[in-house]
Amino acid sequence: MTNLDRKLQAGALLARRVEGDGLMLADAVLLQALDGSRPLTHGERAALQASPLTLRRMRHLADVRRTQHMTWTGSAGLLRAADSGAPLDVLRTDDRMWRLHFVDQGGVAGVVVQLDLDAPGAAQLLAARAAIAVRDGAGSVIVQGTLDADGECEGPWPFAASLSSHFQRHGARFDVMPVPPST
Repeated sequence: MTNLDRKLQAGALLARRVEGDGLMLADAVLLQALDGSRPLTHGERAALQASPLTLRRMRHLADVRRTQHMTWTGSAGLLRAADSGAPLDVLRTDDRMWRLHFVDQGGVAGVVVQLDLDAPGAAQLLAARAAIAVRDGAGSVIVQGTLDADGECEGPWPFAASLSSHFQRHGARFDVMPVPPST
């Protein structure tokens, strides 16, 4: 069976509707099956296959489990708009996990990096108070620090050039990367 065949079969099983369907197996049983600590019995497998709702619940638990064990390795972003003369105020990473807000802090330009709290893996980064660095296309640090309780990190704009000019001169891109703990 090819990967495409498996995806089609899974989609067909999950899309079915069964009159009077309900959750046939407890979350604890489904989680044990997912982590391999206890295989499903013949009766449990039959109940799982007969209940699209239970199959969807198992898929949801698998997705949550996968996200919890996911390791974030970085996010990239790109300055997409042509310079219209308007001040640059927000940039987003391509994966929509991070936003860079450019603010005026008493006449001094500042940068606020904000984690999207609904993004996959955001809860783990927030709980760990992850250390991050935002780098421009040339690899220079724009802002670096530890996430606060709101999922933000901020600092002054470190370059003499204006925001738009600096990004344009350095590939119109940026990266948000984890900073490994110092040893």
